Amino acid sequence: MEGRMRIGISSCLLGERVRYDGGHKQDRFLTDVLGPYVEWVPVCPELEVGMGVPREAVRLVASASAPRMVGIDSGEDWTDRMLAYSKRRVEQIGKLKLSGYVLKSKSPSCGTERVKVHYPEGIAEKDQKDRRDGKTRESGKGLFAGILIKGHPLLPVEEEGRLNDPHLRENFIVRVFAYHRLQKLMDGKFTVGKLVEFHTAEKFLLLAHSPKHYRKLGPLVASAKKTPVAVLKRKYATFYMECLRVRTTVKKNVNVLQHIAGYLPEAFEPGGKKDILQVIENYRLGLLPLVVPVTLLRHSVRAHSIEDLKNQVYLNPHPGELMLRNHV
Repeated sequence: MEGRMRIGISSCLLGERVRYDGGHKQDRFLTDVLGPYVEWVPVCPELEVGMGVPREAVRLVASASAPRMVGIDSGEDWTDRMLAYSKRRVEQIGKLKLSGYVLKSKSPSCGTERVKVHYPEGIAEKDQKDRRDGKTRESGKGLFAGILIKGHPLLPVEEEGRLNDPHLRENFIVRVFAYHRLQKLMDGKFTVGKLVEFHTAEKFLLLAHSPKHYRKLGPLVASAKKTPVAVLKRKYATFYMECLRVRTTVKKNVNVLQHIAGYLPEAFEPGGKKDILQVIENYRLGLLPLVVPVTLLRHSVRAHSIEDLKNQVYLNPHPGELMLRNHV
């Protein structure tokens, strides 16, 4: 596993029988498709905090301040223990240099959003005029997930349920590989020259996600020699990861594809640039997936040894075997 990215994951998603009922929630994309490229760091907050397997199911219950984690039958309150454990565990995780994290959706410990919160009698939902006595609302966040996200704001974090959406899946994997590259840049012998080289290779990927952030990063890199290194690294990393959180669109991809095609010679191979531009147009019309024009451009760049493009990450943001661009 040497050299592979480390990704944190809810243990049950790997097939480990750690859920309250002794079962698991193995996700085949994660274990079988993404697994060969990563070193998993499995964590089960509820098991590790001492609840055991099998165990009483817990839920989030509204209180006057923040939701609390309470046993459904016994009413045992695990909140303080879970919060203390989560702070320690997240600190430990930080030392492992994770490149991403996949959490179990809807879990009172691991869910990142839309976790059910129970409103018992006498507790009104915040910001609502009417009382929600005895009802549940999908408005909470798992206790462990909340501390993880707060402690590592740049870390790509996603729920396994959302990864069933091909666009969200592709965006998450792009961010994981990007964060891994960023970590190597920032943790190695950092120089302005290496930053310029890094940014040059990333520019079309950034442009495909957020032109707004791309325009912020350019001047930052241009003035790098005048900026204190610690400030430069912090600002670049923040803008870079914020940029990639923005999802690509067909329109933005077409813009980048056309930019890349503009570097190609006017006359080459049967049909030449005209054929590639038509393929890009077919992608814009929804007749082809993104992988088709990207593959054509990648082959053309290699065939004609176009120096300005051969290292562009946009053409190879993740292993083709993952087939993520076949579905977007």
